[in-house]
Amino acid sequence: MNKRSNIYIFVYSGVMVIVVAALLALASTALKPFQQRNIETEKRLDILKSIGMAQEAATAPSKHSYVGDQYTKYIVEQLVINSKGELINGIEAFRIDLKVEMAKPITERNLPLFVAQLDNSTKKFIIPLLGRGLWGPIWGYISLSEDYNTIYGASFAHKGETPGLGAEISTVVFQEQFKNKMIFNNGNFVSVKVVKGGAGENNPYGVDAVSGGTITSVGLEEMIKDCLEGYQSFFVKNMKKETESYEPES
Repeated sequence: MNKRSNIYIFVYSGVMVIVVAALLALASTALKPFQQRNIETEKRLDILKSIGMAQEAATAPSKHSYVGDQYTKYIVEQLVINSKGELINGIEAFRIDLKVEMAKPITERNLPLFVAQLDNSTKKFIIPLLGRGLWGPIWGYISLSEDYNTIYGASFAHKGETPGLGAEISTVVFQEQFKNKMIFNNGNFVSVKVVKGGAGENNPYGVDAVSGGTITSVGLEEMIKDCLEGYQSFFVKNMKKETESYEPES
């Protein structure tokens, strides 16, 4: 009797495991389109934040619709370039997995670049960022003005940095520091320094580090430098075009 009872328990447990696994797989499949939609909406929102748009996303009746409309309105072009500053055709910028690209040598990367046009008709160039903080990945977007040098805005996020310390990189106060900073100094790429103890208001290439978040600050500085580095040739080429197209008044 005990032997039969044990067999029954094993069979019942096995059937239940299979049923539960099947239900979980079904639920995962059914939810996947919704999860993907959420991921894409958050990505569009982060891109828009770097140019100061989509500020009403949290209160919009439909976040997806609002962000989608704002994205369509302001993002007028999506490019993919290589480290030589050449355009690459046949690849959709929005679908590029930056983690995969950053693992490649810089000469082999497909680099996404988003072009925004604001209400005043000025263009901004948005570059995605990916790096590592103290406890996990950090990421974001940084936008440049039409001179390909001056930072117009920045948006950063993190997975698990310490609240009140490294997590401060995701606050507006920290991100506002990047506005009007520059990434080139007399034609040389210098990126932006995140300075422990304070960069000083008159430093055009530095911002204040997060107090008590040294490792996160260093990670953020390295992220910006590593990601922007691949775009150097594209920026320099376009700077030269702007200079050559300028005709001084007679």
